Amino acid sequence: MANRTTFLVQTFEIKRKRLVPGARDTAPTESGALKRAEAVARRMAGAAALKIVADDETGELDSVTILGQFGEVPEDFAEQVRGG
Repeated sequence: MANRTTFLVQTFEIKRKRLVPGARDTAPTESGALKRAEAVARRMAGAAALKIVADDETGELDSVTILGQFGEVPEDFAEQVRGG
């Protein structure tokens, strides 16, 4: 059972006066994800950088960590990420 770490940038945009998830993009490193999320948040409503650790074989999630949030991010985003 080998774990794989993925760094992800989740964007957010405003549609019909509501904040909704936009595109997702991977980054090669933690700092890369943070920089990309911060840059994207200047052009869109907001963005979050995430660190996802999952079993490489089964895809089962081990942990999800919010590395940073920039701009507008839904109030319940942390709960959604943790599955709550």
